[in-house]
Amino acid sequence: MQDNINSIVATKDGSNTLFSQKYNQHYHNPDDGAINEALSKHIIPTFTFHKNKKELFILDICFGIGYNTFSTIYYILQNNLDVKLNFYSPELDGNLVKSLENFEFPKEFENIKHIIKAVAQTCKYEDEKIKIEVFIGNARDYIKNLKPNSFDIIYQDAFSSDVNFELWTKEYFDDIYRLCKNDCVMSSYAIATPIRLSMYEAGFFIYENRPVKRKITLAFKQKQDLIEKYVDMELKKQRNKEAVALHDK
Repeated sequence: MQDNINSIVATKDGSNTLFSQKYNQHYHNPDDGAINEALSKHIIPTFTFHKNKKELFILDICFGIGYNTFSTIYYILQNNLDVKLNFYSPELDGNLVKSLENFEFPKEFENIKHIIKAVAQTCKYEDEKIKIEVFIGNARDYIKNLKPNSFDIIYQDAFSSDVNFELWTKEYFDDIYRLCKNDCVMSSYAIATPIRLSMYEAGFFIYENRPVKRKITLAFKQKQDLIEKYVDMELKKQRNKEAVALHDK
């Protein structure tokens, strides 16, 4: 377990996030807002793609303050979606997860306080429609032990490659690719060419989406007929000879 020193930061949509002293980065962009960021960059794009599925298996990298997981539950409750959710999420900082019992979450999470409390206390929650398992430890080790071809959605939401390099490499995405079902969709705020090349060289097809003011990346195992912009990574490599994928050191 770690004992990071994090400071609370208010965001534009009224939800609080944290600033990590360890990584020198915010957990969410204060200008976007923590809930809005989770909804626009991860939940709405992936759930739109999987709108007909009755059960979803979601890998949330990394759990952090839990906004991606908790906002997903909020989203299905708000929209009365009949879908069973199974979340699996690694998180390096166990003390951070424990602290969520007393974290000042927004009013939108009022109805799921019991879920937040259970996760903070036990790293688990389960009822007939929702299952959450948070693993405290190294994400790279964790994903190697997960069942292949088992996930519908990946929220790729680690800190940036500047400070969390090991969660953006080609070798890391090799392991992620192995976990994806054929129709899996991976969402990420990262749009840098080296990161997209890491995904592409692991086998993913890359698409660009602009849900609000900021672009995001959507990655798939199979080529899609989508309204989103397809990103031709071979053409990218031809036009920018210096652009290379990230690799484990």
